Amino acid sequence: MASQPQSSTSFRSFGLPEDIPHIPGVTEPQLCILDSFRTAIARRIVEAYPQLTLEKVYDGVDYGKKGVDFTVALPRFKLKGKPDELTKKVTESFKPDAWVESVEAAGPFLHFQVNGLTLSRHVLNQIDRLTNKSPSGQPEYGRNESGKGKKLVIEYSSPNIAKEFHVGHLRSTIIGQFLCNLHRACGWDVTSINYLGDWGTQFGYVAYGFQKYGSQEELAKDPIKHLLDVYVKINADARQSEEMGAKVKAEAQGFFRRMEEGDEEALAIWRTYRDLSLKKYEQEYETLNVAFDVYWGESKVGKLWQDKCVTRGEELGVVETVDGAKLINLEKWKLGKAILRKRDGTSIYLTRDIAGAIERYEKYKFDKMIYVVSAQQDMHLSQFFKVLQLMGFDWADKLEHVNYGLVMGMSTRKGTVVLLSDLIREAASVMHEQMRKNEDKYNAVEDPEGTSREIGITAIKIQDMAAKRINNYTFNWDRMKSFEGDTGPYLQYAHVRLASMARRNPQLLPMPPAEEIKTELLVEPKAREIVMLLASYPDIVKVAMKTREPSGVVTFMFKLAHGISGAWEVLPVKSETDIEKARARLFMFICARDVLGAAMQLLSIKPLERM
Repeated sequence: MASQPQSSTSFRSFGLPEDIPHIPGVTEPQLCILDSFRTAIARRIVEAYPQLTLEKVYDGVDYGKKGVDFTVALPRFKLKGKPDELTKKVTESFKPDAWVESVEAAGPFLHFQVNGLTLSRHVLNQIDRLTNKSPSGQPEYGRNESGKGKKLVIEYSSPNIAKEFHVGHLRSTIIGQFLCNLHRACGWDVTSINYLGDWGTQFGYVAYGFQKYGSQEELAKDPIKHLLDVYVKINADARQSEEMGAKVKAEAQGFFRRMEEGDEEALAIWRTYRDLSLKKYEQEYETLNVAFDVYWGESKVGKLWQDKCVTRGEELGVVETVDGAKLINLEKWKLGKAILRKRDGTSIYLTRDIAGAIERYEKYKFDKMIYVVSAQQDMHLSQFFKVLQLMGFDWADKLEHVNYGLVMGMSTRKGTVVLLSDLIREAASVMHEQMRKNEDKYNAVEDPEGTSREIGITAIKIQDMAAKRINNYTFNWDRMKSFEGDTGPYLQYAHVRLASMARRNPQLLPMPPAEEIKTELLVEPKAREIVMLLASYPDIVKVAMKTREPSGVVTFMFKLAHGISGAWEVLPVKSETDIEKARARLFMFICARDVLGAAMQLLSIKPLERM
């Protein structure tokens, strides 16, 4: 939903002129000043072709390529006439103004350059105002109100208690937190849920394994690791012989049945495993800068809706009984057969997912619910959504599966399977080694251990989010620890260098109010390139919202970091003798720091001040 039309007084309160180019209900120049430049360009075309609406032309104003600010392809408007004659009508009547500087025709395309002085002034002032003087007191540059009044429930991470927190869960955690942050940045009311795999036959295996191999001391020390060890050992026992396999399976199923029937002794053992594991997970999530509004679990899904959904399916004629099991035939949608209840009467996780979705809709009345789950589960999610549709739940079309590919080669340098805590510890250790190579800088860092851990986490996250999420990728330790090229440490280094600019230039402090800084002195092509990149950040957020892709934000960050890296020589601050020019450049670098920092936080990365 677009925000409501703004009055001129509200624009003035955002430090913008009353007559700013604006399309009520379509543009939000108070949040993204490029909207006004695009509107000004659209007006030029509508002046030449009054039969077109401003809204329609505005939608056709695209970013240009190779040094062009914006491009409009006239054929999209289906105007009658030859392309060169159509473009000529616009170029011949063109006169530059405070918003649009020039237009050039190239075949059926019109290439526009915006006014550089207006661009620098409004972009940098807007970043400063929305970062430091926003109504909420929080940095708001890049945010919009497209989701105002809408509710999102998002489920991500969802590790299995008593099983390894594997890389698939790490990907779900990173991507899910990004989507959570993204929706909040677009005005949605978000409830994030960690739906723990805390119910099922695996607890039977763990409980039986613990009787044989468990240690209360080891359990208290590292519950996730110890329960995994126990689980692995009992499964190894089961593989020794057919007889042993049958015995282990029968013990495991028997324990789970006791849980389902409410046996207090079995439930007390299960609660111990669950609570200790959850406490450990919460510590690891905090390290990853990840937070959940609700910890839920398969165990919390009531039996009422599990039973009711089977009954409802039977009444609608979509559930059938085969050899004592309850299932739905989805073969005509090429989705196979979905089992809702096993022959022995115990529930299956599809039934718990269906019941859980119904309970959530009743509780939250969401406009959208997203499941961030591996592409390996595409079939399960498709079955799950289809069953809800067949059962007549009209909100089933509000469910969305955001999937992702696999990570190859995610093991420690010793080659063993990695737990999340091991991965973070090793990444931090690698970064700590790198930091120690520069003794002076290392001594200036207040908390080298904490800083090296943040750089390590940044490295892991950026390597994960740099490519399209559906792609499988191979984890590479050498690439991850590099401070050069397109890596996480390189981005942190870029932010740290920007953050140091004010500290290194005390002669320019205190800075005057933003509107008094002479941004018109930022005339160099490099300065204009950086300002245009900074101006595009709100659009990067909107595109990410459409694609659900963190990779676009990562690409933007690298473009900005490379642009800044190429500016230090041509836009010096400390050696600039003209104090007004030096201040204008420092102001631009401070704004670049704020935008790079905002993009990092959108990806749940903590921007560092020193490293």
